[in-house]
Amino acid sequence: MEKSGNGSPSDGLTVELLRETSSSEKFIFKLPLLRIVKKLVDHSGVTINPSRFVLLTVIMFIAGFVVLFALKGIALIALLAAVVTGLVPFFYLGYRIKQRQTRFAEQLPDALTMIARSLRAGHSLTSAVELVSQELPEPAGGLFKIAYEQQQLGMRIAESLGTLLDKIDSMDLHFFVTIIRINSETGGNLAEILEKLADTIRSRLQIRRQVQTYTAEGRMSQYVLMLLPVSVFGAFYLRNPSYMGVFFTEQVCQMSLVAAVLAQIAGFFIIRKIIDIRI
Repeated sequence: MEKSGNGSPSDGLTVELLRETSSSEKFIFKLPLLRIVKKLVDHSGVTINPSRFVLLTVIMFIAGFVVLFALKGIALIALLAAVVTGLVPFFYLGYRIKQRQTRFAEQLPDALTMIARSLRAGHSLTSAVELVSQELPEPAGGLFKIAYEQQQLGMRIAESLGTLLDKIDSMDLHFFVTIIRINSETGGNLAEILEKLADTIRSRLQIRRQVQTYTAEGRMSQYVLMLLPVSVFGAFYLRNPSYMGVFFTEQVCQMSLVAAVLAQIAGFFIIRKIIDIRI
């Protein structure tokens, strides 16, 4: 999204803000699942329409079922494979969301310091936000550019910054937006407050890196415990398909296999919860 020469917002943002939502889209996004998908897509930064993302998920679900049913002829195994392939897009979104949040958390202290110095130099908050949008890369630069261009369309700068909370999940950004809103009503030395907030965020990031180092062994155990059973099962199946084929033909063995997969998934999330220490 580039700003035109006369200082007006980019055409892309103007079209996005002013276009009329169709009746079908209004109905679709009233559904709870679609609202969740839209939020995940917005937070991930992936440039895909939420309805197309849902369509892609359905296609992968059907393709997984059809392929496995054609190969094995067992509906239960095919359904399990369909669920796994249908969840792949959501796992990808989760990965992109976490990656984007990590990058933004590292960029935000620099953005706050840049805004504080700009304010000390006599510039307005709007000009400081524009400077951040020009100097910092994605995702911070793109998010602050959205806030600046929304302000160009007539929205107050505090409100436009508040809309960024719908595009990324960041407690530090929430603190920043709260400070801006309070300062717009009560006044005060905004530059000094932002510098202190930036120092606080940097200290938290340093502690978070230390925690990541301490929990590295737990994360490695998580991956080993997830991959080891699958690798052993695959190796035995390739070495002696007739011996392991009973898991695909006998009903009791099929149920055992499904239970093992579910236990693996539950164990993955339990270990992840243990090592996920929030700072």
